[in-house]
Amino acid sequence: MQACLVITVDVEEDSWDQFQEADDSLENISRIPRLQALFDRYGAVPTYLVTYPVVANRRAMGLLGEICGAGRCEIGAHCHPWNTPPVREPSSFRNTYLVNLPADLVREKIETLTNALRDRLGAQPLSFRAGRWGFGPNVAAAIRELGYQIDSSITPYWDWREFGGPDFSDAPSAPYLFDPENILEVKPQGTLMEIQPTIGFLRDDFARAARMRRRITQSPVARFHLMGMLDRLRVLSFRWLTPELWNGAEMVALAKSFLRNGGSVLNMSFHSVTLLPGKSEYLQEESQVPVFLSHIEAVLSFAAENGIRFSSLQAAGAELRPLL
Repeated sequence: MQACLVITVDVEEDSWDQFQEADDSLENISRIPRLQALFDRYGAVPTYLVTYPVVANRRAMGLLGEICGAGRCEIGAHCHPWNTPPVREPSSFRNTYLVNLPADLVREKIETLTNALRDRLGAQPLSFRAGRWGFGPNVAAAIRELGYQIDSSITPYWDWREFGGPDFSDAPSAPYLFDPENILEVKPQGTLMEIQPTIGFLRDDFARAARMRRRITQSPVARFHLMGMLDRLRVLSFRWLTPELWNGAEMVALAKSFLRNGGSVLNMSFHSVTLLPGKSEYLQEESQVPVFLSHIEAVLSFAAENGIRFSSLQAAGAELRPLL
């Protein structure tokens, strides 16, 4: 398969780490046309994964629906449990992870979001991402029952348990088919496909690097900043294909390393709210926005110059499925 670049944007409310049901300000959505114009210049087709407050807002969905109707993006689902009805769970940090909720409540929330999206778009959404990466067997079972085909919630080499979330340390780093019963097990006849965010290392042999990283993070020596030292020495440089954490040069370096290690699908991910300075932890000043966009453009330019196709999650999944 020819290499492709998928771009997944979590389109959500302005609040960041507040987890409040009533907070549904959506000022950041007005920044999407500027972002989309950048994608359009390269012929890139992003996948906008939207939360329930976005779907419930006619103006926001009118903007996104117009882009989607012109074939310039895909729209999928992004479920924040704290503001997706029904909200019956106690308010707690642990419950911000969808995977920690009862299976019946998980299904009801995703069904609410799915039905709202279907009503707005006139079509079944096919791509899904759990808020805060809170994915597990109960979430997988629900999205399969509700007609989704592709998930993008699993973060390879990453353990969220200290925050109350799942452990993806042993997750595959390349797309794979799976069944809800075991979300990290590759099943050639699986009913769901995982196209995860691109996460890896600036070196060859990702598997060996991952084992080394896990041993260090589980060891007391991690307290002495060994990980940072190994990163500076480029012995164990761990990277995520996101402009929220890394600049354009670092992301291109990861993309090259990922492709050298046999990867064929790159997935660059970030949040729409990052475009609105002061609302997330990443950008605080308006002057940072052009720099942030330039980091995204560095990856787009790299793809265009190296024959890497641009693809939505849905299109990439359709091409991958016969090959997995």
